[in-house]
Amino acid sequence: MENCSLDQWYDTAQTFEWNGHSIVYKEQQAEKEILLLIHGFPTASYDWWKIWKPLTERFSVIAPDMIGFGYSDKPYDFPYAIMKQADLILDLLKEKEIKAFHILAHDYGDTVAQEILARANENQNFIVKSTCLLNGGIFPEAHHPILIQKLLMSPIGFVLSRLLNQKKFEKSFSKIFGKHTQLTAGELSIYWQLVSRANGHRIAHKIIRYMRERVENRERWVRALQDYPNKLGLINGPEDPISGKVMVERFQEIISEENIWLLENIGHYPQVEDPKGTLESYFQFIDQ
Repeated sequence: MENCSLDQWYDTAQTFEWNGHSIVYKEQQAEKEILLLIHGFPTASYDWWKIWKPLTERFSVIAPDMIGFGYSDKPYDFPYAIMKQADLILDLLKEKEIKAFHILAHDYGDTVAQEILARANENQNFIVKSTCLLNGGIFPEAHHPILIQKLLMSPIGFVLSRLLNQKKFEKSFSKIFGKHTQLTAGELSIYWQLVSRANGHRIAHKIIRYMRERVENRERWVRALQDYPNKLGLINGPEDPISGKVMVERFQEIISEENIWLLENIGHYPQVEDPKGTLESYFQFIDQ
């Protein structure tokens, strides 16, 4: 599969003005049910490019770059928080008069999805028809951050974010992919361009505070999954050192043993490492 350049991906992107900031999103409209894609940290909607076309054949798809990510604004003084990202996404959907939608989320996006589900469970004026989560720290006690994440969370995090360069990023980023599904040099370069655009790497220590938020809001966000009345699924790359096998086991313990798909030999980015397996799993989830 040929790489999709950032220019190709964002050529058809649109913008949404939110609280004085420009938010970029991809959308493929159709007379079909709506699927919201929520990306992870530290990347953006570009993560979905390998499965975008097949998804748009089944859904009307919308995929924002959250604030601080990708081609959206990356203000240094913004109070980055999961609650704010949920506000942003729900405001975008409200602007587009979307009141019922499915969610497919990954990593940081899983946590944003959990907050959206918490609000849906509180009888807000929208319906999440189904939710499927890819690798992510949905249970903080089963989340194992890698060294760079721990350092960004530490008191020296702001210094590390200023010293972060392409070589350091690529070395750390590669560690979360499967042994046999490593990114090429070209792909790694594309992701660095995405992360570092508008000096986005310099706010990594601010955004990474979501790991602390997960602990502080654990009861609310786990309860959001437990109380969710509609179809809930998990697609997981078990070779992920951050949120692989242990996360799946915890999901089975406190949420459900059903609707779980494991993609063997895959790491933290199933939709990038195994787009075919991710699509097959997701469509099985949707069609059952």
